[in-house]
Amino acid sequence: MDTLKFLYTTKPGRVILKPLTSRTVSKITGRFLDSKYSRFLVNGFIHNNDLDTSEFEKTDFSSFNDCFSRKLKDNARKVETNENTMISPCDGKLTVVPIKKGLALPVKQSIYSIQSLLRDKRLADRYEGGYALVYRLCVDNYHRYCYVESGKKSRNRFIPGVLHTVRPIALENRPVFIENCREYTCIKTERFGILTQMEVGAMLVGKISNHLAGKGPVKRGSEKGTFLYGGSTIIVLVEPDKLTVDDHILESSKMGREFPVLYGQRIGEVSHAL
Repeated sequence: MDTLKFLYTTKPGRVILKPLTSRTVSKITGRFLDSKYSRFLVNGFIHNNDLDTSEFEKTDFSSFNDCFSRKLKDNARKVETNENTMISPCDGKLTVVPIKKGLALPVKQSIYSIQSLLRDKRLADRYEGGYALVYRLCVDNYHRYCYVESGKKSRNRFIPGVLHTVRPIALENRPVFIENCREYTCIKTERFGILTQMEVGAMLVGKISNHLAGKGPVKRGSEKGTFLYGGSTIIVLVEPDKLTVDDHILESSKMGREFPVLYGQRIGEVSHAL
């Protein structure tokens, strides 16, 4: 039995799991990974995850987190230019989840309510019949992320919580997204209505670092922020009849398979092009 399966599916494991998911443990780990004493971990991390250093803007890192939250060269990711399409906010694995009767209904993961996710019933009701686009970032992914569409953003809202891993074993056994720390903003757009873009922290992710906290205009494809160490998740909520997800991505989600995507990649188009 592997470690995560033990932690999430057995009684002794769940006892051990509780302190591991605390924000205190994450903050302590984060302080170490921010320090110069963590530099010795960098080369092993790059090698073990087969990272392409030719994409890196720099290769001389002051700490492990400096490497983990690395910036890529401008030409390393291409943002789809067709304005009638929606783009992925990050590198990761995408699952398209329908929202019905206020619930997100993934194929394999635990079911959760949109109201519990947002802590806002009025906002949650807006997404009835729409989609939750769930992007799971693995440790080896690029951990900077962008705005999925241009528009006017609201103030960020932070919801405190614990920090479960976002690996599939946890998602199948716990309502991770409504238990973990998370932060979201609403974006009023011309083509896709009001979108909600949320960052969800995960085990050993001590910080969700968004660049703009207050209201203001934002541009599709511009960097929104970065995660520090660990796997993480971005959820984009879309109103009904606004987005037609590309068939190959939708079919993959219906089969219970995550679809790999890159920062700026097309994932669908406006249901009724303006």
